[in-house]
Amino acid sequence: MVPMACFVTKIKKELFAKLQNDLGTKGFVFTKPPYTVFSARKPGLSVNLYESGKLTVQGKNQEEFIRYYLEPEILQDFSFTQNKDNPNLAARIGIDEAGKGDFFGPLCVGGVYADEKMIQQLIKIGVRDSKKMTDPKIEKLAAQIKQIVPYSVIRIFPTKYNLLYSKFQNLNELLAWGHASAIEELSTKTGCQSAIIDKFAGEHVVERALSKKGLKLDLTQITGGESDPVVASASIIARTAFVEGMRMLSKQVNFPLPKGAGPQVITAGRNLVDRDGKEILGDVAKLHFKTRGVILGA
Repeated sequence: MVPMACFVTKIKKELFAKLQNDLGTKGFVFTKPPYTVFSARKPGLSVNLYESGKLTVQGKNQEEFIRYYLEPEILQDFSFTQNKDNPNLAARIGIDEAGKGDFFGPLCVGGVYADEKMIQQLIKIGVRDSKKMTDPKIEKLAAQIKQIVPYSVIRIFPTKYNLLYSKFQNLNELLAWGHASAIEELSTKTGCQSAIIDKFAGEHVVERALSKKGLKLDLTQITGGESDPVVASASIIARTAFVEGMRMLSKQVNFPLPKGAGPQVITAGRNLVDRDGKEILGDVAKLHFKTRGVILGA
């Protein structure tokens, strides 16, 4: 079994001090990001305690820490180690994005809501990290996912993307806006107040974007979020939206636009500019990429 990406639980406030003191004696180093009581780290482990009492544990040494310390000393509940081979079936919204590293094409954010029955169905059809699958397989799975769960797609084509980037002046801020928009749509549609995303920036970045929309919910941000079946489903939805968007743009300009930002993209960009002029890049590409300067010889 692949280790779960993040263990999430809740503890009572009277245990906050004990937990912090205990972690201090175990060699953890503390910081205090926004909305947390503390964030504690040591090699192979990351523990975050939020003001709400939510506690997250990540890292390759996660299971040993939970089994031999957290459950007996803090939780006094052994359900994790007794059921560690069972997936988390709690209803939640999962969010992920595609296209942020591609010079050509849209930026896409995918969102999925799934309850216990839906999660079981997603696992049954073979949902997993989209980065480990071919695009044809991803598109086939996306069609199945859309028959199982409520979903959201935020697809930002280059013309709008470049306008938004000039406003935000930061890719992570733009991404956070996209994530918050997908969460807002699904939370409104389903009433769900719990979301999990693949962490891409400091936790306050997405939390601030949600706050600007007046959204208050339980948000978990984890590295390697695609190991969660709901986030993996959102990743598949986002990747499919990106692949479809690339086809649409290629047809629109009658030119095959390659994925990524490597040499083949530079060659294609130069050929496209030679044919249509440098202004065409604003219609098909993310202009803040250094790739633009390489293509134009700047």
